[in-house]
Amino acid sequence: MLPALRCPVCGAGLAPAERAARCPAGHSFDLARQGYLGLAGGQGGAGAGAANADSAAMVEARSAFLGAGHYAPLTEALARLAGQLAPADGLSLDAGGGTGHHLAGVLDALPGAAGLTLDVSRFALRRAARAHPRMGAASADVWRGLPVRTGAFDLLLNVFAPRNGAEFHRALAPGGALLVVTPGPEHLAELRASRGLLAVDPAKEERLRRALAGHFVQEAEERLTFGLRLTADEARDLVAMGPNAHHHATGPGGAPPATVTASFRLTVHRPRAGARERDSARG
Repeated sequence: MLPALRCPVCGAGLAPAERAARCPAGHSFDLARQGYLGLAGGQGGAGAGAANADSAAMVEARSAFLGAGHYAPLTEALARLAGQLAPADGLSLDAGGGTGHHLAGVLDALPGAAGLTLDVSRFALRRAARAHPRMGAASADVWRGLPVRTGAFDLLLNVFAPRNGAEFHRALAPGGALLVVTPGPEHLAELRASRGLLAVDPAKEERLRRALAGHFVQEAEERLTFGLRLTADEARDLVAMGPNAHHHATGPGGAPPATVTASFRLTVHRPRAGARERDSARG
């Protein structure tokens, strides 16, 4: 994935070095023993994203929950849409992609493609680096920009993660597509009612629109809803793997509801013509 990356300090290209990547100006970034490239250090220190990075416990819970196949319908929907939106031999980026689980499913649907997962959590990146043989992983804070070349990617995934409209637009090729997943209003409604979990923000769709306004045009939308039948341990992992882990105790909590609703909104966005030029002029 090095040809698609750029130095987060000066913006130059990166070349391989001994257990590292280095730009012509001499900025060097280590390749972690677990296989991911550490680029976040060149973004000027810890930012808002780093402060909310997934902990080891959160990543362990997410890996267990996703590995059990509970969100398989979502991964399958992403893979199906990716097959329609991106060339089979293109490049895909998952911004805030965590363990790389969903991107791995997309790459299975695009047999000649390669992909890159960016995240701020080193615990998630250790798993993403080995999630798929055609996937690379690097640390980066989406709020501080993407350490990737302009126009390098054909598809950009954003699943329950922060959105930087200007940087997403810059990263995509002119004919590329942004595929966003946000929770539907009914998402985990039964668990929220029984355990007092965080509510789905009713303004989430409006916040998504504002985040992408001026840079993207929404092309399509799908709603995906299905039921989950969970053991007490699986319900605990579901709570522990997301933002509720920062606000609630994540013990077993008794028997979960008989069925828990999973609800997602998938939207496809195309880069707005001229947005990149306007951003360059402002800069």
